[in-house]
Amino acid sequence: MARVRKRSIHLSKLCSFPCCRPISTGEHAQVGVKGYSRVVYCNEPDSQEQIRLKYRGNYVSTTKYTAANFIPKSLFEQFRRVANIYFLVVACFSFSPLAPYSAPSILVPLIVVIGATMVKEAVEDWKRRVQDVKANNRKVEVYDRNSCSFRETKWKNLRVGDLVKVHTDEYFPADLLLLSSSYEEGICYVETMNLDGETNLKLKHALAVTSSLCDVETLKEFRAMIKCEDPNEHLFSFIGTLYYDCQQYPLSPKQILLRDSKLKNTDYIYGVVIFTGHDTKAMQNVIDPPSKRTKIERRMDKIIYVLFSTLILVSFIGSLFFGIETKKDISGGNYRRWYLRPDSTTIFFDPRRASVAAFLHFLTGLMLYGYLIPISLYISIEICKVLQSIFINQDQAMYDEETDRPAHARTSNLNEELGQVHIILSDKTGTLTCNSMEFVKCSIAGTAYGCGMTEVEIALAKKRGERLTEPMPSDTVEPAKSVKGFNFSDERIMNGQWVKDPHSEDIQKFFRVLATCHTAVPEVTESGEIIYEAESPDEAAFVIAAREVGFQFFVRNQTSIKLHELDPESGETVDRVYKLLHVLEFSSARKRMSVIVRNPENKLLLLAKGADSVIFERLSKNGRVFEAQTKEHIDRYSEAGLRTLAIAYRELDDKEYTIWEQEFMKAKTSVTADRDVCVDKLADKIERDLILLGATAVEDKLQKGVPDCIDKLAHARIGIWVLTGDKRGTAINIGYACGLLRHGMKLIVITLELPNIEALEKHGDKDIAKVSLESVKQQIQDGKSLVDREISTEFGLIIDGKSLTFALDEKLVKCFMDLAIGCATVICCRSSPKQKAIVTREVKSVTRKTTLAIGDGANDVGMIQEADIGVGISGGEGMQAAMASDFSIAQFRFLERLLLVHGHWCYRRIAMMICYFFYKNITFGFTLFWFEAYASFSGQPAYNDWYMSCYNVFFTSLPVIALGVFDQDVSARLCLKYPLLYQEGVQNILFSWVRILFWMFNGVISSITIFFLTTNSITGQAFRKDGQVADYAVLGVTMYTCVVWTVNCQMALSINYFTWIQHLFIWGSIALWYIFLMVYGSFPPTLSTTAYKVFVEACAPSIQYWLTALLVVIATLLPLFSYRAFQIRFRPMEHDKIQRRRSEGLEHNKTPRRLSTDTQNSSELSSEIRKKIDNLKASPRRKNS
Repeated sequence: MARVRKRSIHLSKLCSFPCCRPISTGEHAQVGVKGYSRVVYCNEPDSQEQIRLKYRGNYVSTTKYTAANFIPKSLFEQFRRVANIYFLVVACFSFSPLAPYSAPSILVPLIVVIGATMVKEAVEDWKRRVQDVKANNRKVEVYDRNSCSFRETKWKNLRVGDLVKVHTDEYFPADLLLLSSSYEEGICYVETMNLDGETNLKLKHALAVTSSLCDVETLKEFRAMIKCEDPNEHLFSFIGTLYYDCQQYPLSPKQILLRDSKLKNTDYIYGVVIFTGHDTKAMQNVIDPPSKRTKIERRMDKIIYVLFSTLILVSFIGSLFFGIETKKDISGGNYRRWYLRPDSTTIFFDPRRASVAAFLHFLTGLMLYGYLIPISLYISIEICKVLQSIFINQDQAMYDEETDRPAHARTSNLNEELGQVHIILSDKTGTLTCNSMEFVKCSIAGTAYGCGMTEVEIALAKKRGERLTEPMPSDTVEPAKSVKGFNFSDERIMNGQWVKDPHSEDIQKFFRVLATCHTAVPEVTESGEIIYEAESPDEAAFVIAAREVGFQFFVRNQTSIKLHELDPESGETVDRVYKLLHVLEFSSARKRMSVIVRNPENKLLLLAKGADSVIFERLSKNGRVFEAQTKEHIDRYSEAGLRTLAIAYRELDDKEYTIWEQEFMKAKTSVTADRDVCVDKLADKIERDLILLGATAVEDKLQKGVPDCIDKLAHARIGIWVLTGDKRGTAINIGYACGLLRHGMKLIVITLELPNIEALEKHGDKDIAKVSLESVKQQIQDGKSLVDREISTEFGLIIDGKSLTFALDEKLVKCFMDLAIGCATVICCRSSPKQKAIVTREVKSVTRKTTLAIGDGANDVGMIQEADIGVGISGGEGMQAAMASDFSIAQFRFLERLLLVHGHWCYRRIAMMICYFFYKNITFGFTLFWFEAYASFSGQPAYNDWYMSCYNVFFTSLPVIALGVFDQDVSARLCLKYPLLYQEGVQNILFSWVRILFWMFNGVISSITIFFLTTNSITGQAFRKDGQVADYAVLGVTMYTCVVWTVNCQMALSINYFTWIQHLFIWGSIALWYIFLMVYGSFPPTLSTTAYKVFVEACAPSIQYWLTALLVVIATLLPLFSYRAFQIRFRPMEHDKIQRRRSEGLEHNKTPRRLSTDTQNSSELSSEIRKKIDNLKASPRRKNS
């Protein structure tokens, strides 16, 4: 399009672009009241009036912390966890005489754990700060009144009232009022992908009164005042008034340029800053995502409480026996344990105040047995989850080369929840289908046009066992050349043959409507080809179809649309100009779009397209000639899985139009909260008495691999619900095509499209709601009784939008959910975005199991945020769903691998990791308890202080992290081959209370075995060469050695998939214990205390030490080893069966074992693809891919 400024065009009569007619002060009553109090002095940011208002600057910060509040706020975040509070209290008490160990030995691990988490928080926040600095330091040209020119400044320096100049492909630095542009008409094109995810361009335009401000000289004298709404989050609304030259001009969203949107196809614009920084609509929309916690995490909290209860119980038992023993020390003047000097002791061991001593001992016990609570559990889980997320992000089997997008885990908190999904709630368009529309068929004047069969028609024919009458699918019917969006072939229409058709006049009108009734923008490429920027794929397909038939739309401005048309009489292509008067835009409530134009013959025409239900009820008596045939064709197209729209027109009377326009303009230019309602009413007033021309049918093809993916998920016994806005017939047939509805499945249909209900609707009966509710209730009860009766049959439930409204009534919702959950597949047709979110919430609350919602559009955001896990598809409807999701993928088929492979692995890893964590801490903690009982409950710890402090941090933490990151029970290929394996997570087999208590019990048994075998093996007999017996230090080292060996070997027995990393961590942790013992034991006795040379001089030379360790470790591991051998042989779990088949050679992995199967395909794909993924991860602009 030309970029030179054209002659001035007055826009005051063009209502499609709400504009600038002066209106009375009475209509501005809302501006100035609460919520509408913002005042902007244009081009006067330094004026006293503007400064006095104290509006925010344009500096933006998205960080969670600042340099001043990082330490206190981060510490607050850390000590919100109960376990951390406990360890902080213990650390404080460690400075008192009550502590059984030295203060540094408890403080150091706590500081390490808390510090590591704070460092992680700081790194993440620093990355956000880097992004903020980059954004705040972007450059923009701002008008300098002193020099009467534009100068560069940073975004953060902008103020309210500044005039700025933004060039093409630059982002807008704040929310601006568009004053003028490089186009004479004051229009510009804007890309809003960062705001709403939509990739299509939006048309914006300036008021006519400001569009002449085209250079620095005219801007020099520009002074105006804006009164408008206060900062808010509503992206698509704006109410305000411009006061300029003693006149008032209403402002609408068409004049507002929002921060973070980009200027496209326009050389430059001039604008005035209205909202800055955190007042901008983009920043007002920045909210914290809903807090989601996994079921494992919630259960883990309960386990911590169980362990706290155990800690209190053990401490109470110890203090009770301590009090009893202490009280016996003085009995009738006799000293039982005279060597403790009970007559001269502190309050901690005073027999005369045994109850006080017992209470103080209870406090000591709370500190001593604190090792039952794993201090490093939370940070270990966080590390594992972050690494698991990296594997998901780097999995090249989930990389889509066509769109250049990998999978992206936007949060690491829900990884294990991926392995527990019970029900998937999915959108259809753009999720199961490509959202890449192709014009394939149409009905004009009661005649059907278009050859070929769609995917759905072929699937239905195969299901019915019919012979294909048209064997060629529609995508193989090639037109003269392959055209994206156009897959239509019919010799009666193409190549100008339509002029010979008996209905040529209707065909001409039909394609004229398609060529003019839209908001698409034409662009000419370097090769001279015209491409269209449209607000939806459907709209682009219509314009392309009109072009291919002979009605080429090639120029659009604010006042006209130009077409190259085939003239039926001459056979030549002629240019026709349609004066564009109004665009009555499409909305989900209106379900239609209309334009009012004046054609070259000076006739006023209203051209409309919309949902058939909406268009048919607006037809005139004379406009229903082809209604029956068109309805029949629409039903046939819907059965074929096609999306349909009805096409109609109306010729307007000049007098009627003039009266309507005055009312419409008055409503359009009013500044009131109900302006949109008034506009819709007036639009509805003129969209009447239409004449039906026909209907369009566009195909939205299934995405690649969708049927196979759904089949695998169904075999994994995951319920799949589809929530779509399509008609019932379309949704059902798409269900058959993609395998949601299967052969032999019985359908239960709940609908209000019944003769008695429709009759009541036509008569406007007041009891319609009551009758509808009763009808839906009866249908639900009938369906439920059918499901209960035929238990062995698979059912599919179909419900339409009207019925769903009643089914979600509080009286019916439980009954409806019982029916739906009993069905293998549920399809909700004609669902609104709000209904999608409500259904998701109800499924989640009724089943109390994990739900996953997947969608690709802005209308799916509510559903995605409501579900336990939200998955966004970064597809044709933009990035809004992906940006609101927890995980984003490029294609629906990748959901199979995300759940069945990564979900299964992550669930298994986290569940095993937590169970093992509690096992190793109970094993260690109870050896302390048994030793205290052995020492008359004196509160004496069995081990050196630093042995205890290093246990969780150094000697047992790394193997458990390796388990949480790398372990696999079966390979990715076998996970996909045996989808039923996924049920281990759905049924929560590996983290059930039985399993958890089993591991806890195993920990208690291990502690008993270790303590009693160790003490009986080395005490009471010569231990050293010189005949000395084993002392307290030797017993502690021997017992600790047995604990370290046992818990690490237990880990080795639990691991299914060994890598060199696991070997390094397991055997390295054991070796580290010996290294630590030698190094720490070499310190002076004042530092090493009981560890001083105990290993080098006492334990290492003694064969008894090594034999005891070997005996104890084997004896401790034997019970679990025997149980697992019995279980695998006689009561195998699902993964045991698969492993056994593999070990017997019945399953051969085709890929060699590598570090991790998460990345096993990395060497199979080209380095170019890997570079693309790395670039995507590094690019801040693609971070939400």
